Amino acid sequence: MINRRNFNKLLVGSVALSMTACTGLTSVSTLPKGKNRVVVVGGGFGGATAAKYLKRFSPDAEVVLIEKNTEYYTCPFSNTVIGGLNKIDYIKHDYKTLASKYGIKVIHATVKKVDGKNKTVVLENGETIAYTKAVVSPGIDFKYEKGYVEGSEMYAPHAYKAGPQTELLTKQLQGMKDGGTYVMVAPANPFRCPPGPYERISLVANYIKNNKPNSKIIILDQKNKFSKQGLFQEGWEKLYPGLIEWRSAEFGGKVEKIDPKNLVVTTEEEDIKADVINYIPNQKAGKLAFESGLVEGDWCPINTKTFESRLVKDVYVIGDACIAASMPKSGFSANSQAKIAALQISRKLKKLSVINPPKLANTCYSLVGPGYGISVAAVYEAKEDKVHKVPGSGGLSPSNADNSIRLQEAEYAVGWYQNQMEDVFR
Repeated sequence: MINRRNFNKLLVGSVALSMTACTGLTSVSTLPKGKNRVVVVGGGFGGATAAKYLKRFSPDAEVVLIEKNTEYYTCPFSNTVIGGLNKIDYIKHDYKTLASKYGIKVIHATVKKVDGKNKTVVLENGETIAYTKAVVSPGIDFKYEKGYVEGSEMYAPHAYKAGPQTELLTKQLQGMKDGGTYVMVAPANPFRCPPGPYERISLVANYIKNNKPNSKIIILDQKNKFSKQGLFQEGWEKLYPGLIEWRSAEFGGKVEKIDPKNLVVTTEEEDIKADVINYIPNQKAGKLAFESGLVEGDWCPINTKTFESRLVKDVYVIGDACIAASMPKSGFSANSQAKIAALQISRKLKKLSVINPPKLANTCYSLVGPGYGISVAAVYEAKEDKVHKVPGSGGLSPSNADNSIRLQEAEYAVGWYQNQMEDVFR
């Protein structure tokens, strides 16, 4: 039985058990004698990659990675957990190899802010860590609006930060009656992983088709088009005909309010009673970015050649929180940006000129069903403080491809994930 008390136990307990008391930090409260120190805040795709490659590029520098949790659950492939194809442990990773193999100082603590004026990272307990350079990978936070407030996640989970939310949405789907209605509210641009909601719907549809065939799915989209739309809809028609109803913002999808407790979503046209609501809120940079003065509007402006903040000197912002359009906010993008930031920081520490212009990349695989994959890829170049897609680079899966192509891409998706995890955490 999931109620507020049990949900909070699950959420807080998973964090509390994975926290280590951050004491005895006198060794890092001041800079090491005769050494540079780079402090990386956030241990996701961006932060963990940055720490690893900083140590590779500058082995003599001290690299400190601060992440509050001892375990990290990836959003990529979390949809396979919700859809019943994998267990939660499949997307769980830790930081032990980064510490033992690369000599990175891993500290499990909550960061209150990065103080650019004093060049320190301030922990929640008041202790400080001095830095020569800092890398911040704060991820996303959510906009609470239209009746969706803090705490609504226990009734209408977003599952857009993987872990307890992933497990909760999985349980809600499994507990939904046959003949029930699964409603997803998809966010407005920009948001983390543009194809993510539609891959999720695909794998939810696969679960429903096999386990609750009298049910239906409604997507209420806050925009009029979405990433890889033609390929997704082609797959839905082939694999799940009549099961998924997508409503664009222009034609019935725009949400006016939500009642999470009573599972009702109100659009411009009607009240929709759901059995499960997967509400993915509109998004902004993580709270740490705001606390550290790194934000203009909702996101963090950067020098795209180095990923150094335009607002705070010697602080670099990577991943979903930064403004790196036309790159999507994806795990692969964060991984690519982290390597560029690590390289440019390393060169600056060595008094060398930065690489100009740096090349970046993104590859994104999506599973429409078991054995049915689609993908998009692109190469980017940072010029004049803007990221441009290199003409003719990358590509999109062909439409109307035969089953062998879709199967091959599904296999590539698994290989992509395994290789990414090796690159980030091993």
